[in-house]
Amino acid sequence: MKLFFHFAYTNFSNTYILGPEKPGKAILIDPGVMDIHLLDMIERNGYYISHILVTHGHEGHIQGIPTLKKIYDAVIYGGTERIFNYPVTKLVHGDRLTLSGMDIGIIGLPGHTSTSLAYKIDDMVFTGDALSAGTVGSTIHSFAHEINVQSIQDHILSMEDHVLIFPGHGPPTTVESEKMFNTNFRSGTNNL
Repeated sequence: MKLFFHFAYTNFSNTYILGPEKPGKAILIDPGVMDIHLLDMIERNGYYISHILVTHGHEGHIQGIPTLKKIYDAVIYGGTERIFNYPVTKLVHGDRLTLSGMDIGIIGLPGHTSTSLAYKIDDMVFTGDALSAGTVGSTIHSFAHEINVQSIQDHILSMEDHVLIFPGHGPPTTVESEKMFNTNFRSGTNNL
């Protein structure tokens, strides 16, 4: 499996491509934009985007879907039933998928949005905006913040320390780094 990263300057968001070692069907995670650079990365590797995983429905992570759907007949997966006018295969915490030969665990991370999801593939977890390096996603009130922090503690920080975290914004991190340095999870710290 290969992992490729695309950074969109228009909304400062990350898009990820997971594909086989050789040309074939690939997965795209959080297509914030569909620009010439992303298309070149896909085509240069001989990939066909057959699946789109969406961590949450905020504009900066889904704007590329209409253009992608004009090029690739990809199935969309996420926490809702529709994105724009496209049907979505709705997922919930605990679901499992096998797409393009990859086993994917679905993790519910409510708080940033009520339908936020993360995707665990091997020793990688794609968290969208729920968890970024050193911080957690913004919420509409303190109760949602508490839900977000608790769900991350229960479902992400309980993973092995070496697991890599790929967020919707900013650099990658690890479970160990977040346990050690993210003040939202250090005992005795109140960030509300």
